[in-house]
Amino acid sequence: MVKADIVPVILSGGAGTRLWPLSRELRPKQLLPLYSERTLLQDTARRVGTAPIVVCNHEHRFIVAEQMREIGVEPRAVVIEPVGRNTAPAAAVSALLLADEADALMLVMPSDHMVRDDAAFARAVEAAVPLARQGRLVTFGIRPTGPNTGYGYIKRGAALGDGFVVDRFVEKPDLATAEAYVASGDYTWNSGIFLFPARLYLDELAARNPEMVEGCRRALTEGARDLFFFRLGEAAFAGLKGQSIDYAVMEHTDRAAVVPVEMGWSDIGSWSALWQESPQDGDGNVVLGDVIAVGSRNSYLRSEGRLVAAVGLDNLVVVATDDAVLVADKAHDQDVKAIVEALKSKRRPEASQGSRTWRPWGWFQTIDEGPRFRVKHIQVDAGAKLSLQKHWHRSEHWVVVTGTALVTRGDDRFQLRENESTFIPAGTVHRVENPGKLPLRMIEVQSGEYVGEDDIVRMDDVYGRVDG
Repeated sequence: MVKADIVPVILSGGAGTRLWPLSRELRPKQLLPLYSERTLLQDTARRVGTAPIVVCNHEHRFIVAEQMREIGVEPRAVVIEPVGRNTAPAAAVSALLLADEADALMLVMPSDHMVRDDAAFARAVEAAVPLARQGRLVTFGIRPTGPNTGYGYIKRGAALGDGFVVDRFVEKPDLATAEAYVASGDYTWNSGIFLFPARLYLDELAARNPEMVEGCRRALTEGARDLFFFRLGEAAFAGLKGQSIDYAVMEHTDRAAVVPVEMGWSDIGSWSALWQESPQDGDGNVVLGDVIAVGSRNSYLRSEGRLVAAVGLDNLVVVATDDAVLVADKAHDQDVKAIVEALKSKRRPEASQGSRTWRPWGWFQTIDEGPRFRVKHIQVDAGAKLSLQKHWHRSEHWVVVTGTALVTRGDDRFQLRENESTFIPAGTVHRVENPGKLPLRMIEVQSGEYVGEDDIVRMDDVYGRVDG
């Protein structure tokens, strides 16, 4: 937990291609529970303990808000980026939001990193505060546990308080170079976590890229509140050049400092990294879900539903979701992103979404579909409700599986309980709400000449998605 005078800024804009098929564009790794019952985003927010600024994209906004609500965190702001522009503009927007707080320190963190030792993290932040107050842009360097070629490195210079002056930043090296870095003892891994005065960051960024600062300022001015979000102005923000904090500022400033820390850190940038960080059985296997492993070693075996049977595997990754199965050699798991690119080139939906689609009120999952029909499993969260809507081309039959549904159908309004059903003719205005304290689950059977998701007209919606 960090001090109350530090403003945490959580950057949650990643696409998560390297952990496909579990991670998809519409639900990337920071929004998934990968090694505990909480998601990486939730762990990041709990770690800092004070109300953060969260920066995310349009598609993730309701999931982010719901995950914050689940852990009892009320963000200072949830800022919606219209397009991704890397970390430097996101940090600049956050710094501009703190313009009226002259002494504000920003603790900028990715949302998708793992930290096992929260106390060590808090101590490192505390050690960095005096450096930041003295006008330093502080980054946190992870003491290497080995020669890793997947991370950038920081070479430390002269001692400075509880840290060091940054001598230089180094891109991801080859194996021989990484081994030399680790052997020297002068290098740490670059965590991508920063502590700096908001005003100093803006000054340093403006000295090198005044257009970015001005564009971020316009994006705030042209932005608007949208429910409990702040949506940045699209034209101004989209016109920015995407750059990382490192590239835009840290690699060029003479005010960079690094505080080394050992805190059980990983960016979980591959299935091998997740295997390394997960509990293993006596054969070195990580086994999650409905999996039977025989004669298999050093493998990551995960099922999100269906039975996975593994025989004689060694050093492999097998991940099965309800719509895709990945089988990869751990030595080549960085190439998983090439699979995602291939799926995108073929316009396959599996590249960006799973069979479960998330909405602000809950989710739905397609169970079966064919010509003129679709069957969905729907969950409506406690107290949530769908829009008041109608469909021109399809009718719907609803069956309540668990919970209680409050149904609007034309001029009628009534409740349905477990194993009760209703029929919604095409063109009929309707809505379903969950008045209870437990999730409502329904089976919906759609039938008609067209059952696409875009056959919907919203008349009223608590989430601002009204069509007319």
